[in-house]
Amino acid sequence: MKNITDLRTTLDWTHHSLYFLRKHFLVILTLGLIAGLGRAAQLKAFGEISSTLHFVLEMIIQSARMLIFLFALGVTNIRSGIKRTVAIFSVKKDSSQKRKLALEKFKLHWKRMLWNLGAFLIISFLINLFIDHIAYETCMYISLRERGLLHANASEWTIILLLKNLSVIPLTLVFNAMCLLWFINRLPEKSAGKTV
Repeated sequence: MKNITDLRTTLDWTHHSLYFLRKHFLVILTLGLIAGLGRAAQLKAFGEISSTLHFVLEMIIQSARMLIFLFALGVTNIRSGIKRTVAIFSVKKDSSQKRKLALEKFKLHWKRMLWNLGAFLIISFLINLFIDHIAYETCMYISLRERGLLHANASEWTIILLLKNLSVIPLTLVFNAMCLLWFINRLPEKSAGKTV
C-alpha cells in the first residue's frame, strides 16, 4: 500500500491532470470537438473551403486550445488562468524570488519530473497508437466516405487529427498547465473544481 501512495506522490501532476480531465470531461471534450471539427474542415472533410475560412477556422482552433489551457491553469476559472499567464511573463519585485523557488524545486525534484514526463509520454504514445489503429486498421475512413460524412478529397488525416484534438492535445494542454501549477505549488486539492 505504501508503494502505491509513493507512486501517486511521485506522479502527482500526472494524477492531477488525469483527474482534472475526468472531472471536467464535458467542457474539455466540447472545446476539443470545436478544435477537431475546425481542423477536419481545414483538411477538406466537408469539401473545399476558401483561404479566408481556413484562416478563421485556425483562429477558432487555437482559441479553443487556449481556452482548454487557461481553464486548466485557472483550475476551471479562465480569468484566473489568464492572471497566472500574465504573472508568468510580468516582471515584478518578487518575480526573481519566485523564479529562484521554481528553480530550486526543479533541482530538488528533477527525478519526479522525469517520472511524470515518462508517464505522460507512455500515455500519449498509447493514445496515438490507438488513433493510428482506428485510422489505418479499421474501415472507419472508408465507411465515413461511403456514407457521405467525409468528402471524397478527405484523407485519413482528417480522422487522425479530429481524434487527436479530442484526446492527446487536450491531455497535453492540461498536463502542461498542471506542470506550471506544480512548480508554483498550486496543484488543485482532491476536488479539482475549486479555484485556487
